[in-house]
Amino acid sequence: MKQSLLRRNGFWLVLSLVLILISAVGASLVQTAGGSVTIKDLKWETSSGRAMSALLFKPATATADDPAPAVVVSHGWWNNREMQDANYVELARRGYVVLSIDMYGHGNSDPLPSDEIEVGGTGMYDAVKLIADLPYVDGDRIGVSGHSNGARAANFAVTIDNAADTPLIDAVFLVDNEAFYTDDDGAYTNNYGTRDVGLVADQYDEFFFRSYGEQGPITAPREFATTPNAQSFLHFGADPEGLDVREPGEFYTQDVDGVDAVRVLFTPPQTHPWGTISSGTVADQLSFFDEVFGAPTAIDPHAQVWQVKEAFTTVGLIGFGIFLVAFARALLVVRPFSRLSVAEAPALVDPGRVGRVWFWGGLVVSALVSGASYIWLSQAPWMQAIAYSGAPGIPEGAVFFIAFWAAVNGVAGLIIMSVSYFAFGRKNGHDLRATGVLPGWRNLGVGVLLALATTVAAYGLVFVVDYFFKTDFRLWVLAVKWFSPDKIGYALIVLPLFLIYFIANSIALNAFNRFKLAGREWVNTAVLALFNSLAPIVLVVVQYVTFAASGELVPGFGGIFSIWLFPVIPILAIAAVISRKLYRATGNPYVAGVLNAAVVALISASNSLVLTY
Repeated sequence: MKQSLLRRNGFWLVLSLVLILISAVGASLVQTAGGSVTIKDLKWETSSGRAMSALLFKPATATADDPAPAVVVSHGWWNNREMQDANYVELARRGYVVLSIDMYGHGNSDPLPSDEIEVGGTGMYDAVKLIADLPYVDGDRIGVSGHSNGARAANFAVTIDNAADTPLIDAVFLVDNEAFYTDDDGAYTNNYGTRDVGLVADQYDEFFFRSYGEQGPITAPREFATTPNAQSFLHFGADPEGLDVREPGEFYTQDVDGVDAVRVLFTPPQTHPWGTISSGTVADQLSFFDEVFGAPTAIDPHAQVWQVKEAFTTVGLIGFGIFLVAFARALLVVRPFSRLSVAEAPALVDPGRVGRVWFWGGLVVSALVSGASYIWLSQAPWMQAIAYSGAPGIPEGAVFFIAFWAAVNGVAGLIIMSVSYFAFGRKNGHDLRATGVLPGWRNLGVGVLLALATTVAAYGLVFVVDYFFKTDFRLWVLAVKWFSPDKIGYALIVLPLFLIYFIANSIALNAFNRFKLAGREWVNTAVLALFNSLAPIVLVVVQYVTFAASGELVPGFGGIFSIWLFPVIPILAIAAVISRKLYRATGNPYVAGVLNAAVVALISASNSLVLTY
C-alpha cells in the first residue's frame, strides 16, 4: 500500500514540474513574440533618490537608426508590474518599446514614504526620463498609460512634465481613474495641453466617474459620458455648456497651440478590476496609440494573444498548487520527516446524527462569523485607516486587514471547536491525540519544518522561472511571483495572524469535520472547501448584483473591500484541499496549517503596497 502511494505521489510531483515548465516556456514565447522581443529586468536609482524596478520590452524592429514609439505602463494601487501583462504583450508585439514599472512602494521598487505619494509621479515620470534616453526610442512619441492609481501616476507625471524645460510626454491613456477636468478654482481647463489623451471610464467602476451634489451621488458611472466633466474632456477643457454633445468611442481632433491634439473617451460595461484583463480595453488602448503614434507593426487591435500567456501562467499556478502537496509528501521518505508518514490515512468515523447536526451548524456559524466580521472590519474607522495607508509598524495595510480578519475567524473557529468538543465530542470518543490535535512536541516541530522546507522549495521554483523566463504563476488578481528580500520581513509581520487562521482551519477540517458525505470523503472535502469561501462569495455576489441593478454599491461596503475578496475566494478553497491531502498523508493538521499560512503570507506581501512612516 505504501509503495503504491509513493508511486502515485511521484506521478503528481513529476506532473507539477511538467506543468510549471510548460507554463514558463509557453508564457515566455508569448510575451517575447516568439523571441522577437527582448525583455530586460531593470532596477535603477532614479533622480528621486529611490530604486525603481521595471520590465523593459524591446522589439527587434526598434533600433537607433529606426527608433520606435514608447509607452510607460503602470499597474494600480496594491499591485505590481506584471498586472500590465495584457498591455505590454500587445504593445511590444506591435513594435512599441514598453516599460512596465513597479510604482514606488510596489513590487521590487523601494518603499514609498506615506507623505511623498507624488514623488517622481509615484515613479512614472522617473521611468519616462529613463525611456526618453534610450537610443532606440523616438523622443517625439512617448506615451504613458496606467490603470487606477497607475492612471493617477500618469496624471502626476503630466503635472511634472508641464513644469519641465523640455516636456517628454506626448500621449496619455488613462484607465479607470479620473482625468483632469478643472483647475484649482473649479474652472474647466485643458491641463494636458497639446498631448493626445484617451480615457476609459467603466460603467460599473467602484470608485470613480460619479458626480455629486449636497445629498450624495447625482449620476452613476454608467452615466458619465453625459456629464459636464466628460463633455469638457472631449471638448479639450472648454466649458461644455451650449456645445455639441460628443460621444464615447469617437476620436476628436482639435488644434491646440498649432498642434492637432486628440481626445477620446471609452465607456465599457465592466468593473474597475476587470480593466486590467479586458480585451476590449486592451483594444481601445491599442487603437489609441495606433491613432496618435502609428503602430510600427500593423496588427488589428482585436487580434490579441495575451490571453494565451494568461492560460500558460494559469497552468503554472495549478502546477504550483500540486507541487505544494506532492513535494511535502515526497519529503516524508526522508529523515527526519519520515516520522510523520502514516501507512494509511487516518480512519474516518461517522459522527452520527447528532454529530452531523454539529457539523452543519458549525459550518453555518463559521460562515456567518466570516461575513459579519469582514463587514465589521471594513466599516471600522481604525481599520480603514490601516487598510488604506498602513501605520507605524504595519507597512502593508491591505495585507494586515486580510490577515487580521483571518485571525478573527481563526479564533472563532477555535471557540466553535472547543464548544463542540466539550459539549459533544469528548463524551462520544473524540480523541485529540488520535486525530492529531495533540501530536506531541517533536511531531509538531518536525511538521513545522516540513511546511517551511516545502515553502522554500516551491518559491525556489518561482525564482528559477522568473530568472530564466521572466514569467510567474498567475490568473488575473491571484499571483505567485518572485520578490525582493524585504518582502520576507513584511510577510513575517502578518504570518502570526495567518497562522492562527490556517492552523485552526486545518484542525477543524481534519480533526473535527472529516467523515464521508454521500458515501464519499471527497464530497466532505468539497463541502468544506465551499464553506471556507462561502462568505466571501456571498459578499461579492451581493455587492455586484446591487451594483448592476442600481448603479451604486451596497451602502457602507466600500468597493475595494469586495475587490480584495477576489483572490481570497480561490485561496481559501484551495487551502482546504491542500490541508486534507497533507492530513491524509501525515495525520498531522499542523503541516498544512503552517504551509498554507507561509505561502499565503508571501503571496500577500509580494503583491501589495508598502508605505513607510
